[in-house]
Amino acid sequence: MKTTFLFFLILSFLFLVVALAGNFNQDVDITWGDGRAKILENGQLMTLSLDKASGSGFRSKNQYLFGKIDLKIKLVSGNSAGTVTTYYLSSIGSSHDEIDFEFLGNLSGDPYILHTNVFTQGKGDREQQFYLWFDPTKDFHTYSILWNPQSIIFSVDGTPIRQFKNMESSGIPYPKSQPMWIYSSLWNADDWATRGGLVKTDWTKAPFIASYTNFNAQACVWSSTSTSSSCNSTTQNSWLSENLDITGQSRIKWVQNNYMIYNYCNDIKRFPQGFPRECSLN
Repeated sequence: MKTTFLFFLILSFLFLVVALAGNFNQDVDITWGDGRAKILENGQLMTLSLDKASGSGFRSKNQYLFGKIDLKIKLVSGNSAGTVTTYYLSSIGSSHDEIDFEFLGNLSGDPYILHTNVFTQGKGDREQQFYLWFDPTKDFHTYSILWNPQSIIFSVDGTPIRQFKNMESSGIPYPKSQPMWIYSSLWNADDWATRGGLVKTDWTKAPFIASYTNFNAQACVWSSTSTSSSCNSTTQNSWLSENLDITGQSRIKWVQNNYMIYNYCNDIKRFPQGFPRECSLN
């Protein structure tokens, strides 16, 4: 009862915004890059660029507590070794929550690595990595985060690739009380991004450019001054109770069987004393 009361108390400080036709001018702030981030085409297109001097990034104007976030991204093409394009939700502080997509660049012809992670109360170390079943540099593809009280689901072009369930009943923390911003950045990480840092960034290929469109946030926007909320389980925002059906479970298994290249729950060397508890519960 206390948990249910707390959940609805939190919701009383929210109101729902459905961004059906995202406009970057209205939805995000450029946070760094000294002109390297650009909003184009009347707010319908955004680009981030990276050169030897600096990368760039943006952050959503709003904070969210639960949401279904879609963003179309076309990644850096050609030799992108050493570069990292990120797209994630995060709160602030040492005990922050975070939900990560990171795209690790590679040499021309080699596949990108899609890196995912979930932080709760400042603790991450829940990495899963995947190859993609397409070239993410040739066209825009939709990368989605569904975050509701039941689970976090990462999807690519509507195909779920990972689920992190709410297992608080088993003593595993779950991000549910800290509002998060949406961030994206393009930066140099050639000390670790490609083959553990063995392949460095080729600055003769700069500037490196990632492109974004179709930002769509069906989400509970955090407002500490609001006294009411329309963020409840209605048809309009049914994502609040959405979960994987049988088809979704089958698709996530297909992706993980064929395209997963790293799962922290299988890394015996990393966890010699035993895997994190959620690994056995999943």
